[in-house]
Amino acid sequence: MSSNHFSITLRVWRQNGPKEPGNMVSYKVSDISPNMSFLEMLDVLNEDLIKKNEHPITVESDCREGICGCCGLVVNGQVHGPDEHSTVCQLHMRRFKEGDVVTVEPWRVKTFPLIKDLAVDRSALDNIIRAGGYISVNTGAAQDANSIPVEKDKAEEAMDSAACIGCGACVAACPNGAAMLFTGAKISQLALLPQGAPERAARALNMVAAMDKQGFGSCTNEYECEAVCPKEVKVSNIARMNREFLLANLFSKR
Repeated sequence: MSSNHFSITLRVWRQNGPKEPGNMVSYKVSDISPNMSFLEMLDVLNEDLIKKNEHPITVESDCREGICGCCGLVVNGQVHGPDEHSTVCQLHMRRFKEGDVVTVEPWRVKTFPLIKDLAVDRSALDNIIRAGGYISVNTGAAQDANSIPVEKDKAEEAMDSAACIGCGACVAACPNGAAMLFTGAKISQLALLPQGAPERAARALNMVAAMDKQGFGSCTNEYECEAVCPKEVKVSNIARMNREFLLANLFSKR
């Protein structure tokens, strides 16, 4: 083992399926480089398990660049781990030291049912998007970038809202299991732009209705969602969503 390599004990939630009982299983992971990402460390463990003819740990990952939002885990009781505003794939093993005991669990939210081990089903968020998180346009060549003037401040604010990667950390961290930051961001990014204006009211009504139908909780201004968001999406998006919903309700009843 290299002089700067170390070992940890990993406590991982293992569960074969949503209807199967689950429990914590401890593994010794050795020869860890401080430059490894957390997911690379899990890869090392899984390779070792496969060599021993044991089932590898099921965990989601894709881009491993903090963009896709797949790698949602709770590490030592913290959503996405101890680093602020980052994803698990951006968490590096230099955060830990020799002999540490690290606990890894899936999102614990009823609207994200467990699939297996550390993987959960986040299709409830997709259902909110299907309800209105888009604009209806004719297909064909893209419009010229400057054909629709947008104020710089509005464009930047829309981009900040669009930064949401749909990882579900906001839901997992919220004591109520609310998806209002996610939904607010998706409504805001289109409400701020002229392209989103024609379906603005219907979007707000339909997406909020879909959010409620999926069984997500309500916001009680805990601000945990903003604190753990890897893209630093602001709770001001929730306020905008509430305004959009209120206005849509008001005008729809006239």
